Amino acid sequence: MHLPFGKIPIDILQEVVFKNLGAKRTEVVLGPAAGFDGAVIDVGDKSIIVSTDPITGATERIGWLAVNINANDVATFGVEPAFFLSSILLPENADKNTVETICIQMDKSSRDLGMAIVGGHCEVTPKLTNPIIVGCAMGITEKGNYVTAGGARIGDKLILTKSAGIEGTAILAVDREKQLKKALSSTILRNAKKFYDQISVVKDASEAIQTQGVNAMHDPTEGGVTGGIHEMADASNLGVKIIEKEISIQPETVKICEFFKIDPLQLISSGALLISAKPNLANKVVRRLEQSHIHASIIGEFVENPQDRLLVKENGRIQTLPRPVSDHLWLIIQREKDYWKNV
Repeated sequence: MHLPFGKIPIDILQEVVFKNLGAKRTEVVLGPAAGFDGAVIDVGDKSIIVSTDPITGATERIGWLAVNINANDVATFGVEPAFFLSSILLPENADKNTVETICIQMDKSSRDLGMAIVGGHCEVTPKLTNPIIVGCAMGITEKGNYVTAGGARIGDKLILTKSAGIEGTAILAVDREKQLKKALSSTILRNAKKFYDQISVVKDASEAIQTQGVNAMHDPTEGGVTGGIHEMADASNLGVKIIEKEISIQPETVKICEFFKIDPLQLISSGALLISAKPNLANKVVRRLEQSHIHASIIGEFVENPQDRLLVKENGRIQTLPRPVSDHLWLIIQREKDYWKNV
């Protein structure tokens, strides 16, 4: 049986990937584990936060995305991202302009975040149809001075910044503009394209961590908000109860998801940040974010039983919180692939 597009299933991670991790090193405080955004390596009196992610489902602004998506993962530890490396894989028809466009995007986004590009690799790869960038971001902090996605506690309030499906909305508005023009107004598409400007969560994480009310943070990327919530609950070995009506979804996302018949809560959501906040300080975290012009709302809470993953629908009905088999951006790509295969 072939694997679905996107992240491989958690059971394969546990049965295969996590059983083949090379030598054990005492410096590794946090290695590969379900739900965690990166690794922690202790060197002397410092902790180094390291994360890596590919950009595969987008073609526009791919260099910009590579920097910001990887920087986000470091920021969820409450640590400033400082260094970036990339492996750029180019399709057979690539030229100098392709390389220049990607590098200029990475340069600008790295400068905006105060990050240095310290190395990488670039090649033309046979049979590749679109560029792929695999990025790696790092940050340095005092030893032990960080949070992880696995730090949530029973009774913690779960906060979501901004809204669901931010990155997916931007990608679809740009890469599927011709299709969307048939049903959506130019205003909606223009606004949706600007969602790229919301994708960084570095400021979200920095403001939240300063309240001293944060136990854990995680950015919902592939699998969207529901996938991110599951990953956070997995990492913390807890259950969760989510109130659907409290999850913000912008009108542009709603319209685009309706057009493609996909769930906005299962659409790649880089730009949003999930925060597990101490119950008595959750409102303080929300206020701090709102004062920094970052929309935030309490969407649920963590509960003791890891088997309880609940979603309270807007009509009051309680159901199991969906765990995405594949991000719904990939569903669109798979549908198109199947269509052309059958034509």
